Amino acid sequence: MRRTLAAIFMILLLPTVIVAQEKVKFPVGASSRVLGYAPLWAAGKQGFLEREGLDAEVVLIQGTAPSIQALIGGSIYVALAAIDGPIAAVEQGGDLVLIGAGSKTTHMIMGGKNYKTYEDLRGATIGTLTLTSGVAFLLRRVLKANGLEYPRDYKLLNVGGTGPAFAALSAGHIDAAILSIPVAFHAQESGLNVIGRVADVFPNYLLSGFSVRRSWAERNRPVVVRFLKGILLAMSWLRENRQAATDFLAKELQLKPKLAERGLDYYITNRAWHPELDIDLEGLRTVVEIYAEQTQMKGPVPSPSKYIDLSYLKEALRELRRR
Repeated sequence: MRRTLAAIFMILLLPTVIVAQEKVKFPVGASSRVLGYAPLWAAGKQGFLEREGLDAEVVLIQGTAPSIQALIGGSIYVALAAIDGPIAAVEQGGDLVLIGAGSKTTHMIMGGKNYKTYEDLRGATIGTLTLTSGVAFLLRRVLKANGLEYPRDYKLLNVGGTGPAFAALSAGHIDAAILSIPVAFHAQESGLNVIGRVADVFPNYLLSGFSVRRSWAERNRPVVVRFLKGILLAMSWLRENRQAATDFLAKELQLKPKLAERGLDYYITNRAWHPELDIDLEGLRTVVEIYAEQTQMKGPVPSPSKYIDLSYLKEALRELRRR
């Protein structure tokens, strides 16, 4: 499959006859401007969505809950956000569905200079983005797997995303934090301690995904497929053009070039991005199980298939292979 997409990407470098397509307004929301969301930012800023006939505007809507609210309200057509957001919406009767994978988790739990092990975190204050969803759920499960129960053994403090959490940890305002790559690398270089990796406990945890309103997508299948083709081509570009991709990420995400390069290499080498946006059902199952536990969902845990529709992705891949 990787060879197929690499071959598809090469057509962008060759003279081609482009069939004129009517440009379609296509607002997209991203709940964060982080490395894990790089394929979307690249697709928008590097022209891959435009090549697919979409007049796409990628807007930052800070946080999963506001992104999902914007999607439900119709102000955006696609949301890239933490997976638990659309799951919660579906469980509350929302008409949402996941159509492609974002990234697996790359988070690390980092400790201040006096915090080196999970046992050291007893009584600690740990920073996270929210207290009741997304990464906070994941953090609590990782700590539970290492013998720590919330709120008995530690406190959680809402300090913001990875950037603000790193700042709070560096300043000593919190004792530990859950940070994503490449900021976790920066924290390590600055003398903070790696207590553990989330992937050591949940290797396939699907952190983010692309979701749409199901009824809207059914009425607008061609443009949804075109959107996914743009993301797939951006994914290939990130893999096949490391230097240009590093330069883009450093500028777009305001990273030092070495951190951008190291982070990009980590995501690609560890397949944190699935090269074809496929949703790992076991990774999604873990998210659903954690969500069910944290929200005390009644009845059996739903099957991951309840929340996904990969028919748009399959069609996008078929169309790209025919080019």
